[in-house]
Amino acid sequence: MSEAAIVLLSGGLDSATVLAQAVQRGFSCHALSFDYGQRHRAELDAASRVAKLLGAVEQRVFHLDLAMFGGSALTDPQIAVPQAVSEGIPLTYVPARNTVMLSIALAWAEVLDCANIFIGVNAVDYSGYPDCRPEYIEAFAHMANLATRAGVEGRIMTIHTPLQRLSKAQIIRLGTRLGVDFSLTVSCYQADESGAACGRCDACRLRHRGFEEAGIPDPTRYQTG
Repeated sequence: MSEAAIVLLSGGLDSATVLAQAVQRGFSCHALSFDYGQRHRAELDAASRVAKLLGAVEQRVFHLDLAMFGGSALTDPQIAVPQAVSEGIPLTYVPARNTVMLSIALAWAEVLDCANIFIGVNAVDYSGYPDCRPEYIEAFAHMANLATRAGVEGRIMTIHTPLQRLSKAQIIRLGTRLGVDFSLTVSCYQADESGAACGRCDACRLRHRGFEEAGIPDPTRYQTG
C-alpha cells in the first residue's frame, strides 16, 4: 500500500498543484477542505472538482465557523475586500487560519496513522500572511511532534510545503506539467456563486500575473459588467 497523506485543498491554484504533486509522488491522498464561513464559497465546489480530477482517495469538508469572530475581509461582510495592494498584513488575513486548519489536519492524520501533511503555503507570492512563512511551518511541525501520541511514540510528522520557494509562475508551470486543469480552480477572494473571478483583488492579480510570466494563457473565468 502507498503511504497516506493529508492534503489541505482549498480549491485554489496552489493547493491543486500540491495535491497533484503529492499524487505524483505516490502518496495515497486524503483531501481536507474547510467551510469556515468564507465569503468566496465557490472555492469549495472547486475543491471537489479538483479532488476528483487528480485522484484523491477521498475529500472531506470540515465545517468551522470562523465568521463568528470576523476580523477579516474573507469572513466579515462589513470589511470590504481591498482592491489595491496594501502594505504589511492585508485585510484578507484570517486570524490563525492556517494554525487551526493544520491542527485539524493533524488530528485526522493521527486517526489515519499518517505521518504526512501537505499544504500549499508560499513565501514568495505570499501577500504578507504571517502563517505562510517557513519559520511558522517549522514551528508548527515542532509542536506537532511534541503534542501528539504519534510524536511521543517516535513517528515523526512531516509538514510538506513543496511550493514554499516557488514563484506563482513556477507553480503554474509545475501544475501544468502535472496535469492540473486550472480552469477548475478558484482563487478570487470574492468570486461569485458560479466561481467567476472579480479580476481586481490581490489574489486575482497574483494569479493573472503568474500566468503571464509563465507564458501560459489564463483560463480563469472573470465576471462581466
